[in-house]
Amino acid sequence: MPLVLTNSLTREKDVFVPADPARVTMYVCGPTVYNFAHIGNARPAVVFDVLYRLLKRRFGGVVYARNFTDVDDKINAAAKEVGQPISTVTERYIEAYHSDMAALGVLTPDLEPRVTEHIPEIIGMVEQLIARGHAYSAERHVLFHVPSFSDYGALSGRNRDEMIAGARVEVAPYKRDPADFVLWKPSTPELPGWESPWGRGRPGWHIECSAMIERRLGATIDIHGGGQDLIFPHHENEIAQGTCAHDGELYCRYWVHNGFVTVEGRKMSKSLGNVLLVRDLLGEAPGEAIRFALLGAHYRQPLDWSTDGLVQARRGLDRLYGVLRDLGDGPDIACPPGLLDAFVAALEDDLNFPAAIAELFRIAKAARRATTVADRAAYRAAFLDAGGLLGLLQQEPAAWFGQPTREDGDTARIQRLVEARLAARSARDYATADRIRAELAALGIAVEDRADGSAWRRTG
Repeated sequence: MPLVLTNSLTREKDVFVPADPARVTMYVCGPTVYNFAHIGNARPAVVFDVLYRLLKRRFGGVVYARNFTDVDDKINAAAKEVGQPISTVTERYIEAYHSDMAALGVLTPDLEPRVTEHIPEIIGMVEQLIARGHAYSAERHVLFHVPSFSDYGALSGRNRDEMIAGARVEVAPYKRDPADFVLWKPSTPELPGWESPWGRGRPGWHIECSAMIERRLGATIDIHGGGQDLIFPHHENEIAQGTCAHDGELYCRYWVHNGFVTVEGRKMSKSLGNVLLVRDLLGEAPGEAIRFALLGAHYRQPLDWSTDGLVQARRGLDRLYGVLRDLGDGPDIACPPGLLDAFVAALEDDLNFPAAIAELFRIAKAARRATTVADRAAYRAAFLDAGGLLGLLQQEPAAWFGQPTREDGDTARIQRLVEARLAARSARDYATADRIRAELAALGIAVEDRADGSAWRRTG
């Protein structure tokens, strides 16, 4: 079966055919490093990590680039707030991002370009756009002239008024058109800046990715990924710059975007106090459980993050690791042909994570019935191969089950309540015993009275 991806540009599920099967190129917009990664930042990292694994399985030669934006007004503000050099702030959060993504099982991309490493390329691309009549300088700024690119808006499907409003473009007297956007802007002495033909300054956000792509991957790439929030204006502007800088040459062949993450049905925001940092969630659950929860919805659909969803993800992994444990060590063999066909087909059908995971549990059910050494070895190989594509089941079951759970911190309290209830029953203080049972029930604990005492179990 072919690999099919929903292309945001065509708005259809397109069969993926790379320009060069021996060198598939993929670029994904990475973080602006002024804070720790939140769960919304983690979703594209995990989604495109699975696509990267799938592409390597199918084509072998893949060059995957995910950038760091390390010059930005938000970084400037963060550095000023803590009274530290900008480079100190960016290095801290790049290191933290690497640590958090590694905990989620995200592979390191082949390339991790930083904006500050590509200033000459950025200046060069701006000069190309000016020379080709698509950009102009005005009052130490350089702006892209949107009317010069007739296909502007094709990716987002917005009309001109929607684009101007959606881009929140700065109203400035030196603009030739209200939709024109900044490629280069001046820097005051306290801000980072580089010498350029237009004076000391720094790049605009959009030109950065276009220049890094050209330098690291080439004028035309196979796949460009990111969150849906980047479709406009960021990716729309990238297409304009990248196409016009190369005399109309195609910039990207497939645009792939993941859906938003909400928290308990609400948009994440500082004002609501519901921005969930990955490093905080890692204190509640293993990174693999967080990853599994992020794979719980189709990548193009919204994902509603919840405490219950994370608990269910861990329980699902408990089941899968339990099967892997029960299959035993056995001989290491290659996965038999055909055993993973349905699983791989689900992933290759536009990264259908729910269908692939359902197939993984179907394989688990079949594995439980395996009796011969050969069958058990085959299912174990299938489990490990499937897990490798999803970035799951890559540790020993004993290590998985040996990790502390958030529930472990409640165990001592629950045990004390169970013992207090038993003492109340022994003293015939049934009112107290009933009150404690109700308290336990509120914690999701059911108590069973036996001849040898009381036992408890979790119900939710």
